[in-house]
Amino acid sequence: MPDAQLGLFGGAFDPPHRGHVELLRQASAQLGLERLIVLVVADPGHKHVDTPADVRLRLAQAAFPDAEVVLDRNARTVDTLRAHPEWNDPVFLIGADEFCAFASWKEPDEVLRLARLGVATRPGFPRDRLDAVLAGLVTPGRVSFFELEPIPVASSELRARLGAGEDVDGDVPAAALAIIRAERLYVQ
Repeated sequence: MPDAQLGLFGGAFDPPHRGHVELLRQASAQLGLERLIVLVVADPGHKHVDTPADVRLRLAQAAFPDAEVVLDRNARTVDTLRAHPEWNDPVFLIGADEFCAFASWKEPDEVLRLARLGVATRPGFPRDRLDAVLAGLVTPGRVSFFELEPIPVASSELRARLGAGEDVDGDVPAAALAIIRAERLYVQ
C-alpha cells in the first residue's frame, strides 16, 4: 500500500469499545498509518442512535486518546470525503462484514476514487465473500486487507449490559467508562 499515512475510522461509537480500539491499533500497525482521525457520525444513515452526538464525541475522545476525534455531520462516507479534499488519499477503515455490503453504499466507486479502503479481516472469514466484492469494483487495487483477531463485543450488547447494571470493565476503554459511570449513561 503506497504512502498510507492518514487513516479514517468512522462510526456511531455508542459506546466505543475494545473492538474499535483494537481495529484502529492493528490498522495503524499493519498499514503504516501515521495519522488517525476518528469520525463520530452525528446522524448515521444506516442505524438509529439515541445517545446525543456530543456525548458520543466525548466518549470517543476518551477512548481514542492518540487519535484526532471529530464530529462528522455527514451520514454517508462519500459526502465526508468530498467535504475534506485536504485528506490526500486517506485509508478509510472498515470491517470485513461492512466491506461485504460495500456495493450498497452511496457511490462506492467514488468512495474508492477519494480514498483507499483498509478492511479488517478475521481468521476464518470466507475469502470468497471478499473476492466477490472485489470482483464488482472498478478499482479493486484500492482495497487492502489486514488481520484482526475476533473480539466478541458489540455496542448494542454493551448498551444492554450497562442498562441492566452489568459490569463492562475491559470491554469499554477505562476513560470512556468513567464518563459513562459519572453521567449514568445507558442506564434504563
